[in-house]
Amino acid sequence: MAESSPLSHLDEHGAARMVDVSAKADTTREATAEGYVHMEAATLALIQQGGIPKGDVIAVARVAGIMAAKQTSTLIPMCHPLPITGVTVDLASTTETTLHITATVKTTGKTGVEMEALTAVSVAALTVYDMCKAVDRAMRIESVRLLAKSGGKSGTYTAPA
Repeated sequence: MAESSPLSHLDEHGAARMVDVSAKADTTREATAEGYVHMEAATLALIQQGGIPKGDVIAVARVAGIMAAKQTSTLIPMCHPLPITGVTVDLASTTETTLHITATVKTTGKTGVEMEALTAVSVAALTVYDMCKAVDRAMRIESVRLLAKSGGKSGTYTAPA
């Protein structure tokens, strides 16, 4: 018999599995993630002025991020479906060429919402790209990461600055 893996998604034989969380207590859990979309200054100006032909980029990306958080378990094979109690997705320019995206996801349950927050940011960023690619194919999605999480057995995590 093989040694137990430190990765909870692998069984004693190294096969992928969904972790059984049935014995875990329900706790309040929250996670926040961020990412950036870098683009030409003219592209960001068009977004801010409502000049992108496909519509309101910020509003559509926000809704896409929220929808993505709710669908994470259908996209990531080992994620549990969760009763999400709240999702916020915010998009704001930080420079004349950068759009910063943050997502915060909340639940009360047996497992955390880190993947849901990361998925929300990623899909919101992809939506910005999709809606603006006709005017700027050189956009870059970068630095998607978990900023913070709370709740559960592992407690609180805050990313280094």
